[in-house]
Amino acid sequence: MVHNAYDSFELLTNSPDKIDAIESYGSKLLVACSDGALRIYAPESTISDKSPPLDYHNHGDQLRKEPYALERTVNGFSKKPILSMKVLASRELLLSLSESIAFHRLPNLETVAVLTKAKGANVFDWDDKRGFLCFARQKRVCIFRHDGGRGFVEVKDFGVSDTVRSMSWCGENICMGIRKEYWILNATNGALSQVFPSGRLAPPLVVSLPSRELLLWKDNIGVFVDQNGKHLQAEKLCWSEAPSVVVIQKSYAVALLPRRIEIRSLRVPYSLIQAVVLQNVRHLIESNNAIIVALSNSVCALFPVPLGAQIVQLTASGNFEEALALCKLLPPEDSNLRAAKEGSIHIRYAHYLFDNGSYEEAMEQFLASQVDITYVLSLYPSVVLPKTSMVPEPEKLIDMSPDVPYLSRGSSGLSDDMESSPDFDEHSALESKKMSHNTLKALIKYLQKRRYSIIEKATAEVTDEVVLDAVGDNYGAYDSSRFKKSSKGRGNIAINSGAREMAAILDTALLQAVLLTGQISAALELLKGVNYCDLKICEEILQKWNHYSALLELYKCNGMHREALKLLHQLVEESNQLQPELNPKFKPESIIEYLKPLCGTDPMLVLEFSMLVLESCPTQTIELLLSGNIPADLVNSYLKQHAPSMQGRYLELMLAMDENGISGNLQNEMVQIYLLEVLDWHAELNAQEKWDEKAYSPSRKKLLSALESISGYNPESLLKCLPADALFEERALLLGKMNQHELALSLYVHKLHVPDLALSYCDRVYESAAHPPSVKSSGNMYLTLLQIYLNPQKTTKNFEKRITNLLSPQNTNIPKISSGTLVKAKGGRATKKIAAIEGAEDIRVSLSGTDSSRSDGDTDEFGEEGGSTIMLDEVLDLLSKRWDRINGAQALKLLPKETKLQNLLPFLGPLLKKSSETCRNLSVIKSLRQSENLQVKDEMYNRRKTVVKVTSDTTCALCNKKIGTSVFAVYPNGQAIVHFVCFKDSQSMKAVSKGSALRKR
Repeated sequence: MVHNAYDSFELLTNSPDKIDAIESYGSKLLVACSDGALRIYAPESTISDKSPPLDYHNHGDQLRKEPYALERTVNGFSKKPILSMKVLASRELLLSLSESIAFHRLPNLETVAVLTKAKGANVFDWDDKRGFLCFARQKRVCIFRHDGGRGFVEVKDFGVSDTVRSMSWCGENICMGIRKEYWILNATNGALSQVFPSGRLAPPLVVSLPSRELLLWKDNIGVFVDQNGKHLQAEKLCWSEAPSVVVIQKSYAVALLPRRIEIRSLRVPYSLIQAVVLQNVRHLIESNNAIIVALSNSVCALFPVPLGAQIVQLTASGNFEEALALCKLLPPEDSNLRAAKEGSIHIRYAHYLFDNGSYEEAMEQFLASQVDITYVLSLYPSVVLPKTSMVPEPEKLIDMSPDVPYLSRGSSGLSDDMESSPDFDEHSALESKKMSHNTLKALIKYLQKRRYSIIEKATAEVTDEVVLDAVGDNYGAYDSSRFKKSSKGRGNIAINSGAREMAAILDTALLQAVLLTGQISAALELLKGVNYCDLKICEEILQKWNHYSALLELYKCNGMHREALKLLHQLVEESNQLQPELNPKFKPESIIEYLKPLCGTDPMLVLEFSMLVLESCPTQTIELLLSGNIPADLVNSYLKQHAPSMQGRYLELMLAMDENGISGNLQNEMVQIYLLEVLDWHAELNAQEKWDEKAYSPSRKKLLSALESISGYNPESLLKCLPADALFEERALLLGKMNQHELALSLYVHKLHVPDLALSYCDRVYESAAHPPSVKSSGNMYLTLLQIYLNPQKTTKNFEKRITNLLSPQNTNIPKISSGTLVKAKGGRATKKIAAIEGAEDIRVSLSGTDSSRSDGDTDEFGEEGGSTIMLDEVLDLLSKRWDRINGAQALKLLPKETKLQNLLPFLGPLLKKSSETCRNLSVIKSLRQSENLQVKDEMYNRRKTVVKVTSDTTCALCNKKIGTSVFAVYPNGQAIVHFVCFKDSQSMKAVSKGSALRKR
């Protein structure tokens, strides 16, 4: 037995006659004896009162735990022995079953009705909700309905196969025990459905449960079924013997067995609660507050022990689940008491489970108790918690048992003393670690279940503070006693935040627990989300255990990006020193990935740490700088200072991404970088006497492409940096940007001796002209080239003169970079060169005027290099290839008279063909336009021939008055005739309305 659920008390002794039936009405006992009399007993304390007999309201509605005495006797109540009685409290009636069924009015017991058809009935059941009575006699089942007054109306009468032993209403159906079987009778149509057979040792017994379900007995086993007879659960209620009567009261089932009364719980596994030994028990009925036990000549009552006392008994005996179940039965007005009792029981139950190794079940009980998490964490000394005012002292908590080794720090496998002890048993160490692992796993589940609500409250606090800060609500709300976690996690600011303190304790403990159990992925997931981990504690633990990935996430979530990047760089360096397969996690790309989200918030930090991986991952780093929306000028200046070798690469990629997005300053700087590289290359080859004007290095190709494609640089300053005896193609491109096309073409023809480049240059100028192209500006470019071919000596002299103007003595102070003036110092070499080039930008060169200081010797030298022979083949080739872009008449005027017509066929043939086609097309167009003109004139003449007939009845289409002899006007359709005055007025109105509409716009 677990505890005492009922106390037995003898109410009545030494009845003068044998007790046949018993019932209670309020605090009174109604005892039907074998002599046919009904004896009414009342508490002895009430006998002396002068209240009327059976005064239900004045004497309370419950049985009292005191001796009862005879109040009065109703002789001749029944002629034959009464089999059973039932008080219908809602209708103030007493139902008695004897030779028939009779109803008596309470409290005076006058007979209301007698059902003569119930003669010979042996069993009945009353449905108080609907007022239906069913009873069985012989092989018939009858149903009557109380009409609300003194009479009963018969509803149904069904026949069955045999005598009914037990019956009970189940909804609108009736469950019956017939012979050795249970049946369900449909009270509407009389249909019978078999449930299952009863046992062999005892008659069938049907018991109705408060939940409207049924409990059917099969010998000593009770089976739960629904109203249709279907099994509800696999568990069954078993007794030590087959019961004859079963009474259901609250959470207990009380059964009358041959030798005793057993009380069992209605909760699985239906354990035995109490046994009451009483001999010769004849009746067991339920009262309003007790269970009445009638013997032959005495009456006892089983009074329920108060729930509080039962709960204390169960808790003391370790039956916590039963105690918690009883807590649910406490009255609603004692909700605070119930909550306190439940919390206390959950905590004691949790400690009991924890001490017996059921860690997860223990945490479920802690969770149900809603105890503070610091209380639970006190069971884990190995978990380090933040030192806040919320953590209670260990001695203020429950006294822990000294024989719990797995609560010590050594049990988690962290104690050096335990590991080094010579007496330490290996098996016990393994068991201890296993214990610790299981306890931590249970703790993790507990913290995860508590975490959502705590984090939600902490987040709400943060939101409220942000709102208060936004509206400037600072009236003493933030005093020195408050505590909060700073936004960057670098320290603590004073702010009173209970929810955030609790969140910090929880997350710090949770992180340690998942790390102790080896769940690195769970730790990373925790740190990547919203968390309140204590920075100092978690940092020390992660550093101690070398969990660098988690440490990086800790720094990141606290805004400590510099510390995270330093650590990440250190890990990358260490990884490079080891074999790649030993530490594949940390690579230079990891730094780049970390820097991506910081481009918009901390560009200087991005630039600083991107330099560390620029050499190992140049492409990815430059792509980071380009895609991070960092100002290009800032990136360029930083690269110029810290990584000049990558400056050009960055500008190249930036120009490739968006040519219009790069400023002219950056374009100019990129060209300068290329030019410096080409000048270095030229100086090196020139020193070795291996320079070839037609040689192209990668840098020179880039320079030529940049000079040709981009337009943001300053060609004048760059032109002064070129050597006088080399890099003519670059010089030509720069002259072209300065619109010195004739000089540029002269370089292609007389210096480079590559007519194809000259032709390509003319094509670029022609195609880049405004659309539609201006023949005067772009077409003359081919004529200029034609003149250079036809008059080499003249163009050479002109070229020398204009070049001398560009390099006149008034500009001798212009700094020039040549092979003889290159800076040889390693450090800052490129920077000094770029500074020299940039100094040249301030020079303003006059492209007009003449230079009289040019020597005749220089002129002769250049003229001899240029030569004076007419380049007729190049002329003819140019005319044949670009005949459609050259003005034919002007070209023919420039050609020498000795030119053979046959050589001009490739030029004149397509030119004349196109001219004739154009002339023919224009002639056709002229004819079509003349024909169209004639058609319009013909239509106009036809319109003028229209005849309008005006009679005396013709009216104006505007004023509806007759035209008469007034001047009129006819609309073009020939039908609408109006007064000329009306027509003018309408036109004036239209003009006015149109003007007002325009003003409104």
